[in-house]
Amino acid sequence: MANSPTDLPVHRFEARDGIELAWRELGEGRPLILIHGYFSNAVTNWIRYGHAALLAAAGHRVIMPDLRGHGDSARPHDPAAYPRDVLADDGFDLLAHLRLDPAGAAYDLAGYSLGGRTVVRMLAAGARPRRAVLSGMGLAGILDTQGRGTYFRHVLTNLGSFAHGSSEWMTEAFLKTTKGDPVALLNILETFVDTPAAVLAGIDVPVLVVTGADDDDNGSGAALADALPDARFSEIPGNHMSAVTRRELGEAISGFLDS
Repeated sequence: MANSPTDLPVHRFEARDGIELAWRELGEGRPLILIHGYFSNAVTNWIRYGHAALLAAAGHRVIMPDLRGHGDSARPHDPAAYPRDVLADDGFDLLAHLRLDPAGAAYDLAGYSLGGRTVVRMLAAGARPRRAVLSGMGLAGILDTQGRGTYFRHVLTNLGSFAHGSSEWMTEAFLKTTKGDPVALLNILETFVDTPAAVLAGIDVPVLVVTGADDDDNGSGAALADALPDARFSEIPGNHMSAVTRRELGEAISGFLDS
């Protein structure tokens, strides 16, 4: 047993293509899958700032995978390991490994930024959790994934060249903090798939969209909520980088799941 929430054991499983993926978990109760953002990992997004502990204390079995190319999961450099929509496929493979029926509503599903987009792709492919949370994500980041993809490609192919304090410099600093692999992360960009508005309109799962008040990196969270048939929007303090560190994020997720 881990000594603290930041010292959780790493569990591993194989995705359908044989890639080894990692996850951590904390707590007992209804399973809640939490998917982290791009450049990040489960420890950084969900454990370090107390969200996992808060949700576990509220009665959830909090399951936190590291996406392929991130954290303690495999980071292959072969582009063939990064087909379109593979992150959603990995999510379904994790559910299968945990013996959770994707359409059985026996779990909840949430993600931040790229994690939120991955949740949308899983919902579009038929996942039917009891409830879902899309955080750090707006409508533009769902309809047109290459908007942010172009920005990140620019950063990853020009490392070390950005003016101190610029957005690109701060993104690179975050990459260094999480010890990200630039080659694997460039390949991740090739997995992005747009989700049309018509598909969003057909997602009938209750959804919470929650974003920082100063976060417009992926477009409007309120507009994303409006595009879904059964969604509500919540705003918390912060921008895209800081909102994920705020206790209000975990509280918003917990409040929605437990309401």
